[in-house]
Amino acid sequence: MSKKLFAAVDRYIAKLLGPEDKALRATVKSMKKTGIPPMNISANQGKFLQVLAKTANAKKILEIGTCGGYSTIWLARALPVDGHLITLEVDQAYADIARLNIIKAGLDTMVDIKVGKAIDTLQAFDADDIGPFDMIFIDADKPPYTEYFDWAVKLSRPGAIIVADNVVREGKVLDEKHPDEKVQGVQRLNKALADDKRVTATIIQNVGVKYHDGMVIAVVN
Repeated sequence: MSKKLFAAVDRYIAKLLGPEDKALRATVKSMKKTGIPPMNISANQGKFLQVLAKTANAKKILEIGTCGGYSTIWLARALPVDGHLITLEVDQAYADIARLNIIKAGLDTMVDIKVGKAIDTLQAFDADDIGPFDMIFIDADKPPYTEYFDWAVKLSRPGAIIVADNVVREGKVLDEKHPDEKVQGVQRLNKALADDKRVTATIIQNVGVKYHDGMVIAVVN
């Protein structure tokens, strides 16, 4: 089996069940135009997040890592009309592009972008009792993934779903001496989950247009 086949099947699924509309296609185009790295999830993964949000009956979602707003749009569209999504982004330029994309998608009334270091923002949320959240999606810088996950649990209600992307990294997590700090970051989270009694969790590996990777899927106990 090949990457070409995996990508073709991924596109087949997305075309049937998660087609990109004008707003999503425009978001991808804006990222390419402005030089934002293509770090966004795939369309099929976006639909998967929507299904999880619906499963959790999410009315309040937190996203750690906005990038160009692609996953933000998928998640926000899973919310009821009175729902709210807060997304965190460290780069002001990325946040500005994401805000325009979210406005074009007609979701600006239910999405709030917070700019700054995620750890600082999460600490402020805890101090200000902002939460609890029904679903949290983590897709940001990898070295502090364990800390992000810890804060996600603290800011969630029982039964909330927490998803962390990019935790397989084309199988590089198998190398315990891998020099890449991104790999080391997700390895640390994956190992921590084995002893984390606060959640019921697993890792789902996936293949497709984003090649071989995986997601942590956790439910807060």
